[in-house]
Amino acid sequence: MTFDERAHLTELMDEPCTYEEFRACLSDLARVNRWTRAYQPTLEWLQQVVRPGAEPIHIVDVGCGGGDMLREVERWAEREGIAVMLTGVDLNPYAARAAREFTPAGSRIEWVTADAFSFTPRAPIDCVISSLFTHHLGDDEIANFVRWMEQVASRGWFINDLHRERVPYFGFQVLATLMRLHPFVRSDGPVSIRRAFREDDWKRYLSAGGVSFDSVRVLPFRPARLCVARVKA
Repeated sequence: MTFDERAHLTELMDEPCTYEEFRACLSDLARVNRWTRAYQPTLEWLQQVVRPGAEPIHIVDVGCGGGDMLREVERWAEREGIAVMLTGVDLNPYAARAAREFTPAGSRIEWVTADAFSFTPRAPIDCVISSLFTHHLGDDEIANFVRWMEQVASRGWFINDLHRERVPYFGFQVLATLMRLHPFVRSDGPVSIRRAFREDDWKRYLSAGGVSFDSVRVLPFRPARLCVARVKA
């Protein structure tokens, strides 16, 4: 799907709304992520890339939303005995506010309101991850995001996003009804899948971002994810 086609598909969560509506949507999206095991591909990739060591591994989640992915990463790191520094970055100021409210006391995750391309991290970045972020971007922005990750992430990066397929499209509508999701999320889900990706899309974006397709893996993950994994030697 081209940028021009996606530009006509407006997602409700990209539009102005109250904080309470935004927070409720983030809460329901976290429920969907748990039901669909959406954290698993990111955690499996981190298991390959990150090893216990003396120095904390700095992982940055771009477009972190309510922070459920980084909270899962924090729990994973604690189980594995891996020292991490975790930073969630989102342009929407509601996101950091909600993430702080959702995050248990004692967590050391830093929530930042910023454009990822311009924020200055506290420490060099080892890994960049994102979840359900890239389908919000236009073609040129996706290429720029790939280029930026390649420049700043010393160990690699991982994109966890949606697969543009018929089964996820109709399956989400059934799931949304069963889970009684917020009306915004019910409307947003099918639109997001229509804005999502297939492998050929990623071939174009990677080429435009200056990254060889041979240096990444494009991984489908049931029921509805298509992930792009880059591990640096």
